[in-house]
Amino acid sequence: MNISAVLYKLYEPFLWSQIKDGPRPQHIGLIVDGNRRFARVKGLASNEGHNAGSQKLKDFLRWCWRLDIKIVTLYGFSTENHKRSEDEVDYLMDLILRKLRQYQVDPVIRQERVKIKVIGQRENLSDEMIREINKTEELTRDHDRFQLNIAVSYGGRAEIVDTVKKLAELVQSGELQPDEIDEDIFSRHLYTEGIPDPDLIIRTSGEERLSGFLLWQSAYSELYFSEVYWPAFRMIDFWRAIRVYQQRERRFGK
Repeated sequence: MNISAVLYKLYEPFLWSQIKDGPRPQHIGLIVDGNRRFARVKGLASNEGHNAGSQKLKDFLRWCWRLDIKIVTLYGFSTENHKRSEDEVDYLMDLILRKLRQYQVDPVIRQERVKIKVIGQRENLSDEMIREINKTEELTRDHDRFQLNIAVSYGGRAEIVDTVKKLAELVQSGELQPDEIDEDIFSRHLYTEGIPDPDLIIRTSGEERLSGFLLWQSAYSELYFSEVYWPAFRMIDFWRAIRVYQQRERRFGK
């Protein structure tokens, strides 16, 4: 065992002792970034970095469940990602399809009673993708212990615009009066209807911005930016984020 592995084994229980009894976020938003840079550093093709990132999600969910963190919202594919090369977009969509099909039969998803919801603009997705999304959501609809939201073809500005359109239609039909619209009504027409706002948003790879992720919902979220590329993200990196969250005083503007 090399020296770094020894230090990791020593540091892990120390860090766990610091966070195990502290407050935990109920909902974590996750911006997975750095797959392509990870691949470049390792001398791999970009798609191999995306594949490694997809595999890392399994670990991350397990870490959250250990801390009884109920909801994770993953930024899987943004509206801007459609502008990438056709080969890369096709590969990413195939990864998402495979992940959805895996969740449909995964005994861990049933055992942990994980509800899966996909948020985003479905009109930009293939018929095959929409079928698999609907099937996955239906199979996990009654699961009530944890929830995984996957943002696919998602943009925060697009979500707000879509919500405004929904409310305008309700006003036009007479079902809603303009002076009845408040923050609560607005929230109930977002893609995340019925889901509490994220307490903590984690972004990997050193970038310090939200890139359109949950713009309305993140108004009072704590933000944590890690220098580590997503495929290399470790449990101790996650626990460090939790420790920082526990050290912050959340006042919600008060």
